[in-house]
Amino acid sequence: MSTVVIVVIIVAVILVGALLLAMMRGRRAAVERRRERELARRREQAVTENREAAQARAGRADEAEHRARVAGAVAERERAEARLHEERARAHERGLNDDELMREDPVAAQPASRERDAGD
Repeated sequence: MSTVVIVVIIVAVILVGALLLAMMRGRRAAVERRRERELARRREQAVTENREAAQARAGRADEAEHRARVAGAVAERERAEARLHEERARAHERGLNDDELMREDPVAAQPASRERDAGD
C-alpha cells in the first residue's frame, strides 16, 4: 500500500504541476490578449486623431486657396485698371482725347469757340 500511496502522491503532484503550468500559460495568454486589445485601442485612437487633424488642415488649405484666388482676382483687376490708365495717358500724350478734356471743362471749350467766331 505504501507504493500505491507514493504513486498516487506522485500522480497528484504531477497533475497539480500540470494544472499550475496551464494556469500560468492561460494567465500569460490573457495578459497578451489584454495588451493586444490596448494596442488596438490606441492604434484606433491615433488613426482618429490623425484623420481629424488631416481634415482640419485640408479645410484650412481650402480656405487659403480661396483667399488666394480672391487676392489673384483683385490683383488682376488692379492690373487691368493700371493698363486702362496707361492707355488713357498715351492717348492724352498723342492728343487723341482732347475732346474728352474739353467736355470736362466747359470754360476751356468756350474761348476756343470765341476765337473762331472772332476770326470770322
